[in-house]
Amino acid sequence: MRRTQIFSATLLVAIMIPVIRQAHAATRSIEGVISDSMCGRTHMKTSKSNAECVAKCLKGGAGYALVVGNKVYLLAGNPQTIAPFAAKHVKVSGSVKGNTVTVTSVAESNAATMHDGSSMPM
Repeated sequence: MRRTQIFSATLLVAIMIPVIRQAHAATRSIEGVISDSMCGRTHMKTSKSNAECVAKCLKGGAGYALVVGNKVYLLAGNPQTIAPFAAKHVKVSGSVKGNTVTVTSVAESNAATMHDGSSMPM
């Protein structure tokens, strides 16, 4: 009876280790600039600020996006969490699947980076 319990516990641990590793591997922190899924790297409304353009595109049905160099990630999560950071350089934490980040937290980053990934002159 005791051997069966030890075997069962060992088997359960062996099964759970890859599941736990996969869950932790999918959670990442990524730095970039909050934009929208319509404009991505380049805002179309040149007469407006980037933040105003993001707001207008969101009203038009676009979603939030994170621009990291040449890559654009779609952001899934609570829009009220993301909204204050429109057009700002941020660090987003969440699970990444393909080109979508399910956001768990957003914080403004000290680094100022433009949409193309280059540093902004200060």
